[in-house]
Amino acid sequence: MLTTHHKNLAAVIHLSALSKFIFPLGNFIMPLIFWTMNKDKSDFIDKHGKQAINFQISILLYTMIIGMVSVPFFLFGVLDHAIFPDIFDGFHYDFDMDISSAYGVQMAIIIFVIILLAFAATILEIIFIIIATSKANQGETYKYPITINFLK
Repeated sequence: MLTTHHKNLAAVIHLSALSKFIFPLGNFIMPLIFWTMNKDKSDFIDKHGKQAINFQISILLYTMIIGMVSVPFFLFGVLDHAIFPDIFDGFHYDFDMDISSAYGVQMAIIIFVIILLAFAATILEIIFIIIATSKANQGETYKYPITINFLK
């Protein structure tokens, strides 16, 4: 029997993922705590808890991929134009990126696209969490898009 309490607990599990904006790893720790404490109370809570945790793990994986793709662009694009300090010559940094060259324009566009992707991913994550919270509160099941099912 699905009660209002079960719906509220499932909604809190989803909503607790937003705690990442308050403290680091809150998007994993809080849903995991709420889910493990309440997963035996109903299948509804168990399913929503697994979905919330799977989504957060998937988002972490996608963020790591974006990071791994962006690191070479940073290293070869930005640091290629840097003059690093010589131990005996003092410190001199020259982070002048020649934006007028075709290479500079390409690197600026790529860096802008990566930043835009990261921003869009954050906004979509918040939207999906709000939708999942609403569905859980209404007593409906919800499957996050682009989620890999680590916990089944």
